[in-house]
Amino acid sequence: MEEGRPIFLQVAELLANAIIDGSIPEEGQVPSTNELAAFHRINPATAAKGVNQLVDDGILYKKRGIGMFVSTGARARLRDRRRKEFAQQYVQPLLAEARKLGIEVQEIKSMLDSGEEER
Repeated sequence: MEEGRPIFLQVAELLANAIIDGSIPEEGQVPSTNELAAFHRINPATAAKGVNQLVDDGILYKKRGIGMFVSTGARARLRDRRRKEFAQQYVQPLLAEARKLGIEVQEIKSMLDSGEEER
């Protein structure tokens, strides 16, 4: 776990990442709150708070007596949300700074293309 960020948010993010990358498929069962708590050495209530955040968001649902499962369409919803967050956190500030510096969008595209070639 990472310092400075609420642990329950980190738990929710870890599960969301596993759903996005396909490690936990749609309709697949997620680890129990007790398993998450033991693995990360955190309080089960904290793990449950992270899981419940994903339930509230419609990403997970509960099968009574069995556990928590990934909702159908959860991966697409998570990806859409992350794309919007990406635009707000990275693209909009990049464009604002580029405008200040007089950099045109086409020049930014060229910079991105050349960065891709270096990989």
